[in-house]
Formats: sequence, structure tokens, C-alpha cells
Amino acid sequence: MEKIPDKIYFKIGEVSKIVGVKPYVIRFWESEFNLRREKTKSSHRIYRRRDIETLITIKDLLYNQKFTIEGAKKKLKELKKEEKQKQLSLSLEEVRYRKILRDVKGELAKIKEMLDNI
Repeated sequence: MEKIPDKIYFKIGEVSKIVGVKPYVIRFWESEFNLRREKTKSSHRIYRRRDIETLITIKDLLYNQKFTIEGAKKKLKELKKEEKQKQLSLSLEEVRYRKILRDVKGELAKIKEMLDNI
């Protein structure tokens, strides 16, 4: 498995090399795992970094952890749900920190105003 290059779009041949499986395996996984992929105007499949990361996870589940296709589907759903919950948690934390920063900024503005009046 290769390192994922720093670019936006990848062709199926590139993805195949990165993930370490043949293109027909990727096409099979797309149908089995209902993976959405984009296509160019000429109907060539194109993939983004997150698509490749998902394919690497699928490969790990099937090849290394020895999940069945059905088991891997369930595990992938669980992982995606956990990731969404983590993102939501981070978003809520970010909102809380922004409020704290606004409050601190307001307090600093009051202190500055008091110092200006001295």
C-alpha cells in the first residue's frame, strides 16, 4: 500500500496502486458497500482522498481483520457513525470555546475602556 499523494482527484488505476488491490476489486467494493464515486464527463471514475481512506478501511476489515462482506458493512457503518459523533462533539466544543473567547474579548474591551478613562 502506497502513501496517498497530495492531490484532489485520483483515477481508478492510481487508487488501485495506493490501496493495493486490482481495479475490479475496487469496482466490486463500490457496488457491495454502496460507495458513491464521481465520474468525469467521459464516465471515468474519479476518487477523492476520503474515498481512498474508506477503501483502505474496507481492505483492512476484509483482508486483515477477516470480516465477511456483511460484517465489514456493519463495521463500516459503526465507524462512520462514531466519526460523525466525534465531529459533532468537536463542533459543540468549538462553539463553547468561541463563546468563551467572545466573553473574554468583551471583558478585555471593558478593561481597555476603564484604562483609557484613567
